[in-house]
Formats: sequence, structure tokens, C-alpha cells
Amino acid sequence: MNEYKDQPVPKVLVVDDNPQNLELLLAYLEDVECKALSATNGPEALEMVRQHTPDLLLLDVMMPKMSGFEVCRRLKNDPATDSIPIIMVTALNEIGDIERAINSGTDDFLSKPVNKWELVTRVRTMLKLKHLTDKLERTLAYLSEVEKQAEISKSE
Repeated sequence: MNEYKDQPVPKVLVVDDNPQNLELLLAYLEDVECKALSATNGPEALEMVRQHTPDLLLLDVMMPKMSGFEVCRRLKNDPATDSIPIIMVTALNEIGDIERAINSGTDDFLSKPVNKWELVTRVRTMLKLKHLTDKLERTLAYLSEVEKQAEISKSE
């Protein structure tokens, strides 16, 4: 059953440098109607975002080459990617770490070890929110175009 009737199946990019964590998160996503993609580090994640424009990122914080904080900050500071929801998945649970995640632009976070049902529920919620936000943006763009056409018709 396609929950996203007027949209393609959403894409979720999972980013984690630990192969076991990556495999586990991808397995959990089998309970969500989505196309799961994966990356193992920050630069690879940024390239995957450019190539595939995912609808959601599940992003590990502690990674070599580039932290999840930096990946998140870069994506949220780019107008082309700032609307992609990001859920940070981390073993860090100090208040400072949570504050840093929020300051980098994350939309939500999950603590490791990840509870399957919590992850599935949050992913579904974020995908639904992204779907509705995209639909609203398309509707507003359409209405704006209709208003422009009405103004042109009035002036003729």
C-alpha cells in the first residue's frame, strides 16, 4: 500500500560508519515504506544527498572524516537541502551534545541503542511531515501562479 499516493516512495539515507549499526538501521527500515540508501561517512553522505535528494536522513554523530554535526550544519545551511529532515542517531547523551545537535539543525534525535519501534515511528512521522510540507509548497506555488494569471487577465 502506497501511503504517498501522489509521490514516489520516499528515500531515507542512513549514515553510519559502523557496519553493524548500518545493517541494523537498514533492517529496521524494512518495516517502513521507503527506499533505503546508505553512506558510511560525512563526505559520502553529502554526495549521496546531492545525487539522490533523500526525503529523510538518519545520521550518526561520531564518524571519521566529518562528524554528523558538520554534515547536518552543511545541509541545513544550503537552501537546496535545508528542508530535508534529519534525525541524529547517537550514543552521546550529554546535555551539551544534545544542544550541539540542535544548534547544527537536527530535527530530532534518537539515542543508541536504538529501539526499533521508536525509530520506525519517528521515521514514519518525519516522512509524513515531509510529504505534507512538500504538498503544501506545491499548492502555494500553484496558487501564486493562479493569482499572477488572474492579475494578467485583469490588466488586459
